[in-house]
Amino acid sequence: MDGEGIVIDVIDNGGQWTHREWRMLRYLGVDTKIVSNNTPLEQIRDVDGLILSGGAARVGLTGELGRCSEYLTLEVPILGICAGLQFMAGFYGGTAKEAPKPEFGAAIITLSEDAGPFFDGTPITQTVWESHNDEVGDVPTGFRVTASSTSCNVQAMQNEENTRFGVQFHPEVNDSEYGEMMFRNFVNICKRARNND
Repeated sequence: MDGEGIVIDVIDNGGQWTHREWRMLRYLGVDTKIVSNNTPLEQIRDVDGLILSGGAARVGLTGELGRCSEYLTLEVPILGICAGLQFMAGFYGGTAKEAPKPEFGAAIITLSEDAGPFFDGTPITQTVWESHNDEVGDVPTGFRVTASSTSCNVQAMQNEENTRFGVQFHPEVNDSEYGEMMFRNFVNICKRARNND
């Protein structure tokens, strides 16, 4: 399996699909656990990567996601999903805001010219599953937008070092047609980071 020997834990921010993220990692052979977002940093096990799950309404906007700011100090690849993306943007100096057009259900995203390793092997336009009232307003310095939609400019972003990734949509949901490939890509990103490739 892709993830054999790789350890990636899922930080539970109260999202409705946190278990789907864990299940996808398990399917790919990853050693994974769901961890409360109030777990002290020193109790986080030695991981190759982390996923910051989505959360209850408005948590990405309020900036209150347990100890996620501590987890972002770890020197491993981290993927933020929905509220996890919004929190990541705020942590690194960007902003989150109320979405002018909240999205619930299927949406079409378009990848940027340099969409980065998270989107390897996926087409420029694709269907994803949305469930959000808020979105990223300003992308932090050192990050770039990697996917957009007609109603949300920042559907995905990543930093220049290929260590921080965020998506507004939910790749763990079956309706995101290339979600499994995105998870495979993140596992491979974590694998390369561990091997210093």
